[in-house]
This record gives sequence, C-alpha cells and structure tokens, in this order.
Amino acid sequence: QVHLVESGGGLVQPGGSLRLSCAASEFTHNAYIISWYRQFPGQERELVATISAGDTTNYADSMKGRVTISRDKAKNTVYLQMNSLKPEDTAMYYCKFVGLRLGIRGPDYWGQGTQVTVSS
Repeated sequence: QVHLVESGGGLVQPGGSLRLSCAASEFTHNAYIISWYRQFPGQERELVATISAGDTTNYADSMKGRVTISRDKAKNTVYLQMNSLKPEDTAMYYCKFVGLRLGIRGPDYWGQGTQVTVSS
C-alpha cells in the first residue's frame, strides 16, 4: 500500500500561482511513476504531468508551459508548480502512484485530491 496526501490547493486569482504537494508514504519500488491529474465536475480525470523514478518528466498539452512537476526524494514528496492560472483550471487535482516490482506493474494508488479554484 502506498498512501498519498495532496495539499496546497485553494482559491487563487486569475494569473496567480499555486504549488501543490503530494506526500507519499514509504515505498520500496525501484521503478515508478507519480502523476498529477485533474478532474472537472462530471468529467473523467485528465493527466496533467508525470515524473518517473529516474526524474523523467512529461506534460500534457492542457497545461504545458504553465506547470512544472518536481520532487524531493528525501521527503517522498512530488510538487506541481502551477503558474498563470486561468478560471478554466478550476478542478480537483489528484496525484497517482504506479510502481513496478520485478517488472510487474502494481495497482494505481490515488490521493484524496485537493481543490483548486481560480476566480476573481
């Protein structure tokens, strides 16, 4: 089991910034990917960004250029820095952990989400 706790969401004005955090419990996987997703009401979750165990990052087109994913290995925490936020970025933001052990993909672990609201 990997437990994830997101934080850092809140209300921000258009053009503002937020840094979301995803704190993970201890895990022993050598290979894994931690991702940020967002979900609009009534819609499925969509990918925002990913970071691998080897620090390879990928970004979805939806927020590319406005977000940066990073992590602090010592703290087992992944961050999502979001800049130039728009009202249409208002959503619940989730992080997800997927690990590989002996080449076998494990289950998806999700956090509880953190709400981001962009409004004046």
